[in-house]
Amino acid sequence: MRPALPRDKPLRRVAAVSAALLVLLATACTPKPPGPDPNVPDVHIAAVGDMNPDGNSDPETPSGRNGTLIAKLVEKNEIDAFMGLGDFQYSTAHCDDYVNYWLPVWGGTKPKLYWVSAPNHDWEPGRNEDLAKFMDGQCPGSPEKSAINQERGFIPNGEPYSKDFGNWHFAFLSSALWRYDQEAASAATKWLDKDLGDAQKAGKHLAVVYHEPYFTSDTEGHGRADEQKPWIDVMWKYRVRLTLSGSQHNYERSCPVNNADKCVDDGMTAFQVSTGGIDLRPFTSKPKYIAKRFSDTRGFLRLTLHGDGSFDWEFVPTTGTSTDTGTRSAK
Repeated sequence: MRPALPRDKPLRRVAAVSAALLVLLATACTPKPPGPDPNVPDVHIAAVGDMNPDGNSDPETPSGRNGTLIAKLVEKNEIDAFMGLGDFQYSTAHCDDYVNYWLPVWGGTKPKLYWVSAPNHDWEPGRNEDLAKFMDGQCPGSPEKSAINQERGFIPNGEPYSKDFGNWHFAFLSSALWRYDQEAASAATKWLDKDLGDAQKAGKHLAVVYHEPYFTSDTEGHGRADEQKPWIDVMWKYRVRLTLSGSQHNYERSCPVNNADKCVDDGMTAFQVSTGGIDLRPFTSKPKYIAKRFSDTRGFLRLTLHGDGSFDWEFVPTTGTSTDTGTRSAK
């Protein structure tokens, strides 16, 4: 005869099953934190800065070729946004310059244009301050508004703003603030901290657009914009995925880099795309964080941003043969 089971063993089994059910119920009832939905459609972007030389309205110039091709992408609805990275019209641009020169070769990009103003070709207080008016359709002869102005109304040259594209959140900053108004630059730093923090809590992947680059090689014309380090520290704090800038008159892409210039898995991929049409400059230094660069080709950058945080890039050459293509995974 088998020995009798202890009386409390069935009770233990019931208790164990009940505990497991409670864990399952608690898991099911706990709300999941907001996060990106990989099923959200891809976002397609074109980007370039340093666009139109003095007095140019010829569509066959390097500037004209870039403007024409990007305008066709806008017309065919093949991109969701054109990021204008500053220095739209050289050398000191006023309303007449934008209307008579930039508009004939780049005007077709305006319906999907999101812009930042740069020092000093776009904006220098007391010298030339018309870019904000032009983008809002206030210059005589050009009533068309840029995409962001259609959405938000008038935006002053130095005012930061942000915009969501699918699962991606873009912050737009005018690096001119560091040159002209330190107090406003500090205020923009606080704004960026809150803006990126809120977007991160909402589960968005983060990107920042600004004209003068921090992660860059030196040229005879420009070096690193060291004064922008407070912005870079905030970007690193929230693990910004990519940045877009111009200014150097060439093309560069960094490794995923942190705020201490180290290549790290969760760093920022910094694109510097100032190949819109102005004369190109050679490099005079080579930082270790620069993964790809060239200064012999004009063109523009195309990005495809996926809902899971991964993205693809392709530099489209329009004058010259250099290019750059690749993918960054979601991890």
